[in-house]
Amino acid sequence: MEFLALLLLVIFLKPFSNLFLAWGMKRMAGGISMNPLFYVKAVFEPLVAIGMLMQFFWLLLRMKLLSLADLSFVLPVTAFGYVLTTFLGRFFLQEQVSTQRWIAVLLISLGTAVAGSTRGIKTS
Repeated sequence: MEFLALLLLVIFLKPFSNLFLAWGMKRMAGGISMNPLFYVKAVFEPLVAIGMLMQFFWLLLRMKLLSLADLSFVLPVTAFGYVLTTFLGRFFLQEQVSTQRWIAVLLISLGTAVAGSTRGIKTS
């Protein structure tokens, strides 16, 4: 798999998996529960199951990415997923995002751009 395609998959898969997990959990009646059976039942909620499957593939792809690139490159660049997560929460889940949170998103974007401008492939 080409490095850039792998990087983009890792960046985009995590926010969308989180979106499905949040969507599915919001559909569950009862909200937070101390009963473990609530969470066993949640696993079978279709949106939660899709989110979990996406998380599984994200983990495998991230492991592959970490075998190809430096950790000090991968973590800052894939942090762009936090930016995407904020937009997905705002526009798909109608979450309220404060000005401070948008400023944090801007700072993450700037940090990602700086880290992304460096060479990411392992040199050793």
